[in-house]
Amino acid sequence: MVALNFQEFASGLSDTEEARVKESAGHLARRSLFASKMEAERVEQTSRRYAMRESAERISLSKKTLNTVCRPPPLPTQIYENEEHHRQMNEDSLQHAPEFVIKPRSHTVWEKQCVRLHCTVTGWPEPRVVWYKNNVTIDPLAHAGKYKIESSYNVHSLEVNRCDFDDTAQYRVSAMNSKGELSAFASIVVKSRSLEPSVYGITFETHIVETFDVSFGREGETMSLGCTVIIYPTIQRYQPEVQWYRDGVLLEPSKWAHMHWSGNRATLTLTHLNKEDEGLYTLRVSTKSGYETHSAYVFVRDADAELQGAPTAPLDAVCQDANKDYVIVTWKQPAVDGGSPILGYFVDRCEVGTTHWIQCNDTPVKFARFPVTGLVEGRSYVFRVRAVNKSGMSHPSRASEPIAAMDPADRARMKGHTTAPWTGQIIVTEEEPVEGVVPGKPQDLVVTEATKNYVVLSWKPPGQRGHEGIMYYVEKCVAGTDSWQRVNTEIPVKSPRFALFDLSEGKSYRFRVRCSNSAGVGEPSEPTEATVVGDKLDIPSSPGRVVPTRNTDTSVVVSWEASKDAKELVGYYIEATVVGKDAWQPCNNKPVKGTRFVCHGLTTGDSYTFRVRALNAAGLSGFSQESEAIEVKAAIASPAPPYGICLLESVRDSMVLGWKQPTFIGGAEVTGYFVDYREMVAGVPGRWHEANIKAISDRAYRVTDLKENKLYQFQVRAGNMAGVGSPSKPSETFRCEEWTIAIPGPPHDLRLSEVRKDSLVLQWRPPVYQGRDPVNGFYIDIKETEASEEAWRGVNEKATNKTYMKIKELKEGVSYVYRVRAQNKAGVGKASQATEPILAQTRPGIQEIVVEVDDEGVISMNFECSEMTQDSKFVWSKDYEEIKDFARLNMETKGGKSKVTFKTPDQEDLGIYSCMVTHTDGVSASYTLTEEGLKELLQISHDHKFPIIPLKSDLAVELLEKGRVRFWLQAEKISANGKVDYVFNDNILSQGEKYKMNFDKNTGVIEMFMESLEAKDEGTYTFQMKDGKATNQSSLVLIGDVFDNLRKESEFQRKEWTRKQGPHFVEYLSYEVTPNCVVVLKCKVGNIKKETVVIWHKDDREVKVDDKLSFTEGVLTLEISQISKKDAGIYQVTVKDDRGKDTSVLKLVDQGFKDLMNQVFSVIANSSTPLKIQSTEEGVRLYSFVNYYNDELHVTWHHKDSAITFTDRIKSGVVGEQLWLQITEPTEKDKGKYAIEFFDGKGGLRRSVDLSGQGEACLNRARVAGGLPDVVTIQEGKALNLTCNISGDPVPEVTWLKNERELVSDDHYILKFESGKFASFTITTVNTSDSGKYSILVKNKYGTESGDFTVSVFIPDSEGQGKATRKEKK
Repeated sequence: MVALNFQEFASGLSDTEEARVKESAGHLARRSLFASKMEAERVEQTSRRYAMRESAERISLSKKTLNTVCRPPPLPTQIYENEEHHRQMNEDSLQHAPEFVIKPRSHTVWEKQCVRLHCTVTGWPEPRVVWYKNNVTIDPLAHAGKYKIESSYNVHSLEVNRCDFDDTAQYRVSAMNSKGELSAFASIVVKSRSLEPSVYGITFETHIVETFDVSFGREGETMSLGCTVIIYPTIQRYQPEVQWYRDGVLLEPSKWAHMHWSGNRATLTLTHLNKEDEGLYTLRVSTKSGYETHSAYVFVRDADAELQGAPTAPLDAVCQDANKDYVIVTWKQPAVDGGSPILGYFVDRCEVGTTHWIQCNDTPVKFARFPVTGLVEGRSYVFRVRAVNKSGMSHPSRASEPIAAMDPADRARMKGHTTAPWTGQIIVTEEEPVEGVVPGKPQDLVVTEATKNYVVLSWKPPGQRGHEGIMYYVEKCVAGTDSWQRVNTEIPVKSPRFALFDLSEGKSYRFRVRCSNSAGVGEPSEPTEATVVGDKLDIPSSPGRVVPTRNTDTSVVVSWEASKDAKELVGYYIEATVVGKDAWQPCNNKPVKGTRFVCHGLTTGDSYTFRVRALNAAGLSGFSQESEAIEVKAAIASPAPPYGICLLESVRDSMVLGWKQPTFIGGAEVTGYFVDYREMVAGVPGRWHEANIKAISDRAYRVTDLKENKLYQFQVRAGNMAGVGSPSKPSETFRCEEWTIAIPGPPHDLRLSEVRKDSLVLQWRPPVYQGRDPVNGFYIDIKETEASEEAWRGVNEKATNKTYMKIKELKEGVSYVYRVRAQNKAGVGKASQATEPILAQTRPGIQEIVVEVDDEGVISMNFECSEMTQDSKFVWSKDYEEIKDFARLNMETKGGKSKVTFKTPDQEDLGIYSCMVTHTDGVSASYTLTEEGLKELLQISHDHKFPIIPLKSDLAVELLEKGRVRFWLQAEKISANGKVDYVFNDNILSQGEKYKMNFDKNTGVIEMFMESLEAKDEGTYTFQMKDGKATNQSSLVLIGDVFDNLRKESEFQRKEWTRKQGPHFVEYLSYEVTPNCVVVLKCKVGNIKKETVVIWHKDDREVKVDDKLSFTEGVLTLEISQISKKDAGIYQVTVKDDRGKDTSVLKLVDQGFKDLMNQVFSVIANSSTPLKIQSTEEGVRLYSFVNYYNDELHVTWHHKDSAITFTDRIKSGVVGEQLWLQITEPTEKDKGKYAIEFFDGKGGLRRSVDLSGQGEACLNRARVAGGLPDVVTIQEGKALNLTCNISGDPVPEVTWLKNERELVSDDHYILKFESGKFASFTITTVNTSDSGKYSILVKNKYGTESGDFTVSVFIPDSEGQGKATRKEKK
């Protein structure tokens, strides 16, 4: 859809529906088909009229053939010309433009009736028919059930259902094919049965409100203009005539302009802005009683160019002087050339029904008029224009209206031809063609236009030309010669117009024309006078003096003197620039024809200069002289009427009135007011009388000489330097009588200022009528604007005696109104009139009063306003009373800034200071000077009068590389004019070999460098600074130990620097212990090279290099595994090469070796595993593993936090890396917490375990203590008895098993368990079946244990009797 819309705007056509595209494509296809299969189509579709025409052509051809036999053969040239003539004349001979056989007729109908318009159209190719209402395409789908369009056998109809008043319009039916376009018109008038009588004798009042203002748009955008129209009295269904005009020309509905009337609002929508749409738009609403209008200008800015620096688009492409194959396209040059001159213009054409644009000229033309030739007769075209400069091409202009390439006479005939009604009969006549006649000479040949790019010729057809169509050949020759050359040999022209290109600029030519038809080529016309090729139309001269005058606060009226002797003037372009900036901007993008123009969109308060240039088809003139600068501000006018007249006091013969200031004061201060009054008698007003002849400046006035108990009305007028404005509306009717009430009257003259998003200041004047007692306070009421009267609420609970109050805690974006009530002893009086609604918001750009203290210590209050006008003034007040006595203050105003300075600030100056700017929209602010604030300002003032250069850091000293000494400090702020004196013991130092000074004024860093310190450098160092009148100093005392330590450190640093020039130690020799208890001696060296040698020593004996010595990346290591006392000693490593050497020593003797071993012990201790408990046959074993065990490691075992004394029953030992404690035959006393403690010279490390938990299970679990053999061999028939010891708490359960099956005690097997300790197993009489594997299983809650033995039974007679052997179970 977007693409279609773009094509629609690009082509400039009035209809781009999908059906139209498809039909156009179908038409082109049918035309090609017709060309290739003409015979077949002729047989099937040709009407009888075409058949008769074909017959006539055959008769003519036969006669010509007969004549040819009798005549002598023609000359070759004549044969060629005749063939060329027939070829040109017979192209698409059967095609013809649309014709209306029956046109639609107009109808007048009543409301709710249906009406049908119908017509009959002929033409080939078959015309496409479109219906329009007020030039807007009718779409039945968009108005379902309203319209019905039908087409059948060349009969087309439009049916409008249930007509209403909106259907009253002009309807147009358009028929178009490739040969041309034709339209017919009809009107429908819908009458109301009740409307006419209802408006008879009624006078309508029309008011246009909510109007559109001056508008700005950009090319390609959509803009809507609208007004609300109020017509009184309101009559149902009455419709006024609503019309829109642009620059005085009535606008018709089109694709570019949509108009809508909703009954009370008129809207004009410009769907796609182009510069052609710029102009003065006027809405005219007409009734039977008259009309009302409203006008405003619409400006259209250029769209951004596709290429930087390219010109903007031309405008107003128009087709003129169209003929059969020729048309002249004109346009207007753009106002903006993109920064470089326009080189020329390209003209494009597009055939209606297609979207393919073809460039018409190969080289750009500078003349804003161009003849386009080579058009196909009968076809319609649209044109557009593009500008080009050295940066690139502009956007194309808006496409022209479609134009058909046809003879002007045919066009006039088609527009004005009336067709007789269709009779249903076809009358065919057959007559012999007339014999061909050679045409005569063309008449009145003239050169109508001559430029350096082309020459246009025009002539009239010859009087003698026969009944055939004729064509023309144009010839030229150089003036002064008789050598004629035919210009259009291959393409004769059908139009009596021709444009010649490729002529030599500056040469003189003559031209003549010949006519031709099938009979031959006629005699040439009379030649033209000699014509010099060149521009005949001169560029207009520059306009004269430019005079700007004020108009509004955003516009200026610019007038100028017209260009002298300007021919074919198109108009003027106006440009403006802000004074001081050379950035000229166009004020209009469409040329204006007058010599006066209102330039809108200017910035209030800025000063502008203007210049003007003229243009015609030849180009743009030079610029006029620049105008004088003018500041943009509203012209002075008389003020609007005051309003809100109220009665403030009444006595027997006078009344005091109050009123509000006009909403518009006319750009100048109101100089005074005039009050009029009139008496009201029985509701009938009398004549107005002046109450005051001299203007009064106050907004309250006592009108005297009135009559008691009479009724009066009042009106007020405001005046300024421009004059006296219109009077206000008459006030309410007031009775002149004595007020005797005790309470006071209403306060008056309420004013709002300092409006912010959450606060404002309300001021008022006390009531004129005090009541019986003086006023002693005021109450302020507030409510939301839209709230009801019951919503009024008080702001202050306690009455204020001031006539102002700052109201806080407002809601941002909410509109409020306010009123004030006065009170005296008798009570609270009547409320004042409510203020106008005010929105709680902080307007953009509003400033607050800023208090400053300058360098001289002067305290000032500053206020800035960006909305100043020429007449604006700053009004300063204290406690909201205007300051008129400046004995304690000085005021200075420059431009939009005002400053008030205190002369001798003290307690007398405390209060609220406010500043208001007149002639603005309430720009104001305030500042409260409190006692505490004054003290703070006075302190700042003192600091400024006697300034001190602030320091970020005081004087300090530090050592640099090579032991250099740097004294430095940093000032927080110091100017380029600052100076520094360097002082040592009251002597000023100067730059030299010993002292180097540096002062960086950008950072404020002040430095002094010394290469080294000597004994004589002990003393006090001082930096003294001065910057203007600001001073400061900082000192540093270097004496005694402080100086000595600094000097020693300096010497050390210098030696260190020397050491580091060769190989040196970056990190000196140290040691670390790995998790595997390997001691690693390491150091890090720097500045080494391949030749650098490393030597290790222990106790002055060189350590041979082995696999444990590494020297990579400057790190030297020596590993000592399984360290012992023999490894104690003094270790030394030396690095050296040809640049020098460095040595590092590590003493691992005495305490040093102890510290190393303690670290080893700490690693061992940290590697120990938690204590674990293991049950053994002998008892319980506690153990822990370490990564490495050293004989020097001191370990202590503890039981219940006491060191264990080892005995035969409790022993400790080491097996590999396991440390263990064995408890044999543990008892109840052995329960408790056990710990192993590793000593590392510091706090040590403990690992502990509790035998009361897991240990108790080991002690008390069931177990077989002993007594069972492994194997028992016994003779059959013997008795077997075995006994074993059982332990465990609680007493275990005992089970005996044979071959994994439980045994039960009986006479054969006797099983006993006695005293919980002794289990016995007895077989009374052994037999061979008793052989097998036996087990005893003991079990309690702490565990289970078993004992196994094997019984082997033998027979006595067998050899090799075995002996029972008993073997103790381990």
